[in-house]
Amino acid sequence: MREILKRLIQKVRTLLLPHFKTYHNKLPYILTVIIALVVVVVGINLFIELTATLKTETLAKYDHAITQSIISYRNPTLTQYFKFVTEVGDVHGYLFVLGLSIILTILVFKQWRYIGQIVLVLVLASVSNMILKRFIDRARPDIEHLVVVKTLSYPSGHAMSAVAFYGFIIYLIYKFKVNKFIKTGLIVLFGILILSIGISRIYLGVHFPSDIVGGFIAGTIWVFFCILIFNLLEVFRKDPLT
Repeated sequence: MREILKRLIQKVRTLLLPHFKTYHNKLPYILTVIIALVVVVVGINLFIELTATLKTETLAKYDHAITQSIISYRNPTLTQYFKFVTEVGDVHGYLFVLGLSIILTILVFKQWRYIGQIVLVLVLASVSNMILKRFIDRARPDIEHLVVVKTLSYPSGHAMSAVAFYGFIIYLIYKFKVNKFIKTGLIVLFGILILSIGISRIYLGVHFPSDIVGGFIAGTIWVFFCILIFNLLEVFRKDPLT
């Protein structure tokens, strides 16, 4: 991602140099921030479009059909698995993975800013999720709940936080120079974990499928926005183009 930003800034700077001799040093950075904001706005619009359909009969039919299909597979083994997965997508799971990340940082990577970035992305996703839940005020599905829940339904906090937290870790794994088989295995593992967390909330009867989709979209917005901003700040700090 950093290399893509560098090339983009270099191309923009080259194009703008003849026309903006006074402001060309800062203008490419401003344009890059604008691009990041445009991406976020597009994601927000998609989230709003989905939110606007929450009370429609069409979405209700899809939610009902998908939910009934998923819960039809309920059995003791799957229930145990999805209860475990949903815990991994909660506070205890995040603390455990964060602890492992801190250990790896101490022993291998020596880059403490990545720990701060992971925590920041998770905090942003969690706080914004609480705000969205209160604003949208959607009740939980009226079916049997296999776990206890006390908050509102849309968007799914588990889905949103899972994408933000584990999605950003996937980005860091992709970024680090490690064995390609280990890298691929970890990316696939975390990808399956994110998907499993989303499905678990439907299976356990505490979320509509549209809650999960909304959570995935919102979490992806935070991940992508933060990746762009963190890389842009890195380019500002080092300024390798001068």
